[in-house]
Amino acid sequence: MTRKQLLRWLPALLVMAAIFGFSSVPANEMPNFGPSDLFVKKGGHILGYAGLALADWYGLRFNKRLWWLALFLTLIYAASDEFHQTFVAGRHPSWVDVLGFDGAGALIGLGVANIWRHGRAAALKNE
Repeated sequence: MTRKQLLRWLPALLVMAAIFGFSSVPANEMPNFGPSDLFVKKGGHILGYAGLALADWYGLRFNKRLWWLALFLTLIYAASDEFHQTFVAGRHPSWVDVLGFDGAGALIGLGVANIWRHGRAAALKNE
């Protein structure tokens, strides 16, 4: 693998590091957003994993036949991160987060990117 190929995966590694950092915060040190707490935290799952799915697909050169691999890699990381939380004080793993919020975020990110890419391709074709 060349240096250029390795650098394509740098965004995914950076997003994974950020997710790992957020999930390493003990429960008693996490901020409370009042009535919006659940919305903000689950929204963070959706946005974070949408970003990871896009970064994974970028690493795969946005190959339209490999979108499922980007989704799979994202879900594997989501599951491993939930396992990581078993070692963080006051945190616990949740399959609802992995298959619900993280998976939904990944699908939304990949779907929006696909729609954007098709729209852009159509616009370039019409020029």
